Amino acid sequence: MSEAENRKVQIYVRLLDEDTACSRPTQALVLGNGLFKLLPTEIYDPEDEHWEFLPGATVRAAKVRDAGRSYLLAVSQEDAEDLR
Repeated sequence: MSEAENRKVQIYVRLLDEDTACSRPTQALVLGNGLFKLLPTEIYDPEDEHWEFLPGATVRAAKVRDAGRSYLLAVSQEDAEDLR
């Protein structure tokens, strides 16, 4: 693995079932080839927040620009079968 892989980055995950569009920042491991493994926040509560992609999921991310800043947003989940 390269040094860039297996490091942590901040990534946002959309929250479902909210009154307004919002997302939650969390950490993710860089897996390489544009893939990230989502990690739970310290206060992650699946009964309180419904993440679009659950902690532990492998996702692709898009760089989003909003209000003059840019961030990574989880946009699709990768099937474990596709990673072989």
